[in-house]
Amino acid sequence: MIETPYLLFLGDAPDQLAAKVAQGIKDWRPENAVGQFRMDGCKADLGLPDLGLAEARAAGAKTLVIGVANRGGVISQEWKKVLVTALEEGFDLASGLHNLLRDEPDLVAVAQATGRKLHDVRVPEVDYPIANGVKRKGKRCLAVGTDCSVGKMYTALAMDAEMRARGMKATFRATGQTGILITGDGIPLDAVIADFMAGSVEWLTPDNDADHWDLIEGQGSLFHVSYSGVTMALIHGGQPDALILCHEPTRPHMRGLPTYQVPTLEELRALALQLARVANPECQVVGISVNTQHMSEADAAAYLVSLETEMGLPATDPFRFGSGKLVDALAAM
Repeated sequence: MIETPYLLFLGDAPDQLAAKVAQGIKDWRPENAVGQFRMDGCKADLGLPDLGLAEARAAGAKTLVIGVANRGGVISQEWKKVLVTALEEGFDLASGLHNLLRDEPDLVAVAQATGRKLHDVRVPEVDYPIANGVKRKGKRCLAVGTDCSVGKMYTALAMDAEMRARGMKATFRATGQTGILITGDGIPLDAVIADFMAGSVEWLTPDNDADHWDLIEGQGSLFHVSYSGVTMALIHGGQPDALILCHEPTRPHMRGLPTYQVPTLEELRALALQLARVANPECQVVGISVNTQHMSEADAAAYLVSLETEMGLPATDPFRFGSGKLVDALAAM
């Protein structure tokens, strides 16, 4: 088990979105976030106290969590200096990067010498099956996005909280590093061998009560040439009964792909529904989740109203305005 609370390491994150792992922990498990550690040049800020390692230990932090999700998931030499010192100061380390802590000999050596633990949450720990496409009992909802990092995880977490508050049967199913660090369980989908990705999602969302909803954390985007594979695995392995379309309307281009334009919600609805109905012919698109963090409240509200008119679907920012409309849509199915 990863010991809490955490000191969230933001490193030299180039922007706020690069610190999405730490942001997710701060937003959904604030009781576990003692403070943040930022290096020179860091352009992300969670609004938490900036703490040195000794200060954080004195405040009770037990694990330094790498809260940055950089392209390729690598540990830089600049980060390494901080990580080594953290181990020497008595911290365990936790990371969801592709660059595993356990593959860094110097970190392993220091951890062994100091008796500290290295937690790599992006490592599959189950021999997942190959997907068979057999229909499972229970209901499943998947968030799909026009791009990466548009709020798919936040949507599922917000809906899970609302459904539990209503006494509905629901389970958030984590499929990435942030979700796993928040809930303590799930599958690191993008680290699963390709032939077994859809099978791992079947394993994660097994037979359940007829009125139980699995809220599956979405990943990537069908339109993102770097990460579309994980999205397809979720769509076919998840066999969703309901799709939630997720969008961030202020982006100038796809995340990390300046020559690719963000697709429209109409394009996402058409493509995602066609592919979802391969595995579940009864799948429906039931709502829209919009990340409005870069819009004023008035502009956000007006945009959501216009979307509902244009798309004929309930639309909300579940983190800003609540997920009630989306949960209502599931309850009506």
